[in-house]
Amino acid sequence: MIEIGKYNTLTILRDTKVGLFLGNPKKDPEGIHDILLPNKYVPNEFEIGEELIVFVYLDHEERPVATTLEPYILLNEFALLRVNYTNQIGAFMDWGMEKDILVPFKEQARPMEKGKRYLVYLYMDEKTNRLVASSKLNQFLKNDHLTVEKGEEVDLIVSHITELGINVIINEKYKGLMYKDEVYDDAIRTGDRMRGYIKTIRPDNKIDVALQVQGYQSIEPNAEKILDELRASRGFLRLTDNSHPEDIKTVLKMSKKTFKKAIGALYREKLIEIKEDGIYLVKE
Repeated sequence: MIEIGKYNTLTILRDTKVGLFLGNPKKDPEGIHDILLPNKYVPNEFEIGEELIVFVYLDHEERPVATTLEPYILLNEFALLRVNYTNQIGAFMDWGMEKDILVPFKEQARPMEKGKRYLVYLYMDEKTNRLVASSKLNQFLKNDHLTVEKGEEVDLIVSHITELGINVIINEKYKGLMYKDEVYDDAIRTGDRMRGYIKTIRPDNKIDVALQVQGYQSIEPNAEKILDELRASRGFLRLTDNSHPEDIKTVLKMSKKTFKKAIGALYREKLIEIKEDGIYLVKE
């Protein structure tokens, strides 16, 4: 079967005046689900029987159609999209296709405005059988049955930022939280993607995450980060264990506690010298 909202590998079946008809002769030998790739997307060179990777979505008349355009979001995934316009139905967002994707009013966490970007989830509306998007993200995230463990490296998407911390989506499945006092990058914004680590899984399955490996394992990557900064700064950083935490955060994007552990490890390995005015890289 052809999957709407996803990439499909389909076979070129026939060439017509309006474009190429594609299908899956093994799974659909009668051609019931053959689909059109309009002329404007047809490659310059092709052969009947050749396979093409195409994205399938619904055109203006709600018919499945293939395209070689690359969407900004796939079915059952999250992405930060921009609102092109709004009307009495809802907001229409640019997702890389000719036809904008609709976010109905009932699926807007807050009223959307033209020109602004929002993190949304793309899903198939079972009632209308149409692709639609929603910014009410919690309904698509379930922490009931977790497949992640403490210390595991995971993919994160920033969903929204509050006074308490940075709410994130873990592996496009679960809700998580990074506490603000543990994040040392002021440039983080909604929609940002990054790697992180499971810090704590609470009895109620709420998840705390961190951007750095926790415990002893964190010393090595942070030490390497300091070495990289030293090399980029001609072997000297005007930071010591007496430096203000904000100065350390600004330069290295890490806490003072983490910094002290890392330079201690580097000092023991005789990779740096610690002096009153800062730390020096031992010539490599």
